Amino acid sequence: MRLLVSIVLLFLFHSVLLGQTYKDSILDFQNHLNEEYSNPEESPLTQKDIKKFEGHEYFPIDESFKVKAQFERVDDAVPFLMKTTTNRLPTYEIYGVATFEINNQKFSLNIYQSHQLRETEEYKNYLFLPFTDLTNGESTYSGGRFIDLEIPTSDYITIDFNKAYNPFCAYNPKYSCPIPPPENSLPIEIVAGIKKAKN
Repeated sequence: MRLLVSIVLLFLFHSVLLGQTYKDSILDFQNHLNEEYSNPEESPLTQKDIKKFEGHEYFPIDESFKVKAQFERVDDAVPFLMKTTTNRLPTYEIYGVATFEINNQKFSLNIYQSHQLRETEEYKNYLFLPFTDLTNGESTYSGGRFIDLEIPTSDYITIDFNKAYNPFCAYNPKYSCPIPPPENSLPIEIVAGIKKAKN
């Protein structure tokens, strides 16, 4: 799971470094995610599923789902045990709250920090955004999707739903995946990012 986090964080700034267009940066992100799942040494897929894996399905790239959110740091956050798809209960806390608009509607999402990952040099700036929306169970995985972020250096943070990906347990039940907290349920369809796993 940490390898996937590294890949996602790498491509947060990849387009800027290479002068790519926005669409190119998202395609690059998608291609690398496909490559990871095709690699038996990195993939969460079973050996049987790797053999027939031809790539993820994604919604059309839509820059309107890349939002600049007002970011409010939560200084007095209380650590809690986040529910997962197994009995595992990792410790997280709400690092901040992001407020943004999509189609002239205002929404807020909690952004979390893992107590385990923040103790490592590589992931000390890593933030975690799990969410659900009205596409879940239809065109996307029923358990919601994730976006990886980094601690912002200002009062704003960019959330790009085109980079939403599925938890590993969407492909293989042996994995233990965080369940998005109820407060991170969006009452709209986020038709951006990855779609549900193919059968």
